[in-house]
Amino acid sequence: MLKLLVIEDHALVREGLANVVRQLDDEVKVLEAGECVLGMSLVESNPDLDLVLLDLALPGVEGLSCLTMFRDRFPALPVVIVSAYDDTHTVTRALKVGASGFVPKSYSSEALLAALRLVLEGQIFTPSRPPVQRGQVDVPPGQVGKDASPADYGLTERQAEVLGLMARGKSNRDIAQILGLSEGTVKIHITAIFKALGVSSRTQALVTASRYGIRL
Repeated sequence: MLKLLVIEDHALVREGLANVVRQLDDEVKVLEAGECVLGMSLVESNPDLDLVLLDLALPGVEGLSCLTMFRDRFPALPVVIVSAYDDTHTVTRALKVGASGFVPKSYSSEALLAALRLVLEGQIFTPSRPPVQRGQVDVPPGQVGKDASPADYGLTERQAEVLGLMARGKSNRDIAQILGLSEGTVKIHITAIFKALGVSSRTQALVTASRYGIRL
């Protein structure tokens, strides 16, 4: 059974999205929240969630900040932005922060379902472009080789520290000793780094960080 969360402050839109996503499978459970904090609470109490749909124009904590919070606390959970603000800059920012997809609200129900299926298969969906595998998201023009902040790519300060030590050739044990962490915690941070950068190995992470010009 699929289990999804819809975070949208407009009740009618939220209910409409919930009804649409129930068509993804024969058994779909949909949780609903009208703002970010409640959404975070629902994720904490439902660790078996498969996907989150997140609006950008939320009261209290706006969508991109909410997305950053999700990436920090639940790095393995795919989050798809569903928004009326679908300009290139907004889409690019959302993907840099760590969204697994971006679906404009102007899309039809069929297009939304198709996009969500791709994300559930492990791909990243961007509007008006073919889907790409994780690790193949285009770098925004002008970013390559620049002194980019780790936060721009959804990395926390601690994750940036771990990535920096990885770049210096340190093992998980070394990193744990240097930062005063357990090896298990280091592994969790590395998993989050892979998720944020869309990669699946240390080598890919370091190549991607270099390509993006991430400051370590």
